[in-house]
Amino acid sequence: MTNIIIAGAVGLILSMLGTPLAIRLLTRRGIGQQVREEGVQAHLGKRGTPTMGGIVFVLAALFAYGASHLATLTPPTVSGTLVLFLMTGLGAVGFLDDFIKIYKQRSLGLRSGAKALGQLVVGAVFAVLVVRQPNVYGITPAETRVSFLRDIGPSIGIVGFTIWVLIMIVGFSNAVNLTDGLDGLASGASGVVLAAYVLIGNWQLRNNCIDQLGPNCYWVRDPLDLAVVAAAVLGALIGFLWWNAPPARIFMGDTGSLALGGVLAGLAIATRTQLLLIILAGLCVIITLSVIIQVGFFKMTGKRVFRMAPLQHHFELKGWAETTIVVRFWLIAMLCAALGLGLFYVEWMPKP
Repeated sequence: MTNIIIAGAVGLILSMLGTPLAIRLLTRRGIGQQVREEGVQAHLGKRGTPTMGGIVFVLAALFAYGASHLATLTPPTVSGTLVLFLMTGLGAVGFLDDFIKIYKQRSLGLRSGAKALGQLVVGAVFAVLVVRQPNVYGITPAETRVSFLRDIGPSIGIVGFTIWVLIMIVGFSNAVNLTDGLDGLASGASGVVLAAYVLIGNWQLRNNCIDQLGPNCYWVRDPLDLAVVAAAVLGALIGFLWWNAPPARIFMGDTGSLALGGVLAGLAIATRTQLLLIILAGLCVIITLSVIIQVGFFKMTGKRVFRMAPLQHHFELKGWAETTIVVRFWLIAMLCAALGLGLFYVEWMPKP
């Protein structure tokens, strides 16, 4: 538990103090947000706001994770390291995307194919490594099986599992990216899910099969360290949200949104709660579905379901204030996380 507290506290302090420094540095170098002319007109006033702020909380989380292990004299684990690798790798892909936007002064960065390729390469490395590296009890960070509240069904093989992991990684990194359309929206929504994984990792630690073998125990390799990772990123994200909340003084950019999607997918895979993430991150899933519905319906009928997609912009065009949308969407994110945690707990409860 000490590791979790230290990771969260260090991440919070580093991000809280580091973000205003990043704002000044990025402003001085003219690294600002590009806004599409055909987008929501109210967003034109945000042009030039410092972006690529995701660098701050990614670095803060990495330092916080290291500090927690240094303070407690415990070595990093394979599971924690792999999840942080996934977060950092996808953050690097997002950094390239943001850099190209700024360098070429346009709202589009990497071509979709190049961006997807970067996500797939990082995801494939993670997928291969996560089913290896067993501990002394033979438990690997993940099994080649699909999981909901724990692993379910037979093995789908390394090829099938790799494809499944890639779908998760690309899907959720893009889902957080789509959610990042209003000040503080993606930060708050992702923070709620990270808080849920702090609880899940801690619960799996207290009910692991190594210490107390039973019908409801969990075969998870490093549950405590996964909670530490979640706490480190959560603390760093809260510190960033202080400056990213509406009206935002800095944006996370694709650097931050892809990194957040990666760490959420990584935590789900390593805690054996892959399908549960769909519920925990329900807001991001809903927003992604709104884009799929909009595009699909328009291609079939030539008409739109929403005034604009992603969903948050539909409500903007209906006249809702940005802060109203953000706060209400945060509430939806909290309800989704609460539902997911409720299912997780109910499944564990001893049967009479």
